Amino acid sequence: MKCVPISLVFIFCFVLGGAIFKFVTPPKCDHLHQDDPIFVLTGDVRRIPYALKKLDDLQYGQLYVIGAGAENVISLPHVKVESESKSTYQNALAIKHIVNSYDLNRIVVVTTEEHMNRALYLIRSELPNTDIIACPTSLIGMPAPERVKRWAIEYIKYIVTMFGIKES
Repeated sequence: MKCVPISLVFIFCFVLGGAIFKFVTPPKCDHLHQDDPIFVLTGDVRRIPYALKKLDDLQYGQLYVIGAGAENVISLPHVKVESESKSTYQNALAIKHIVNSYDLNRIVVVTTEEHMNRALYLIRSELPNTDIIACPTSLIGMPAPERVKRWAIEYIKYIVTMFGIKES
């Protein structure tokens, strides 16, 4: 019996892992409570408008815009901006600081669907005792090759993060 080349095994595992990575991504926003604080990670143009729409549905919610590029957000009631963090890991640290400052025990995280797994992994590693609700924005309307590219990049970054390199 012939041995399967190690490169084919590696490719198979990589592709299978990528399929699992996409499959385990939360498909939609879970149920939100009326007083849930929403943390939106900047980056993709879909994130902040989606988070603002979710905030409109909440009676007592607060929106925290986290990350570089957030300084362009118009000041609105119930919106606070943190614009110092420049990576997903730094976003997680900024969220941890806010959660600890306000003694929050449940938060909502808004980011694009391909970014959600890595963002949740990093945030949960910093806040293991906090209930974190995923609220992904969709990449609908983006050309398929661009979506595949973004998923592949985030999958690779996720793998790197799993090896302990958080600033990827």
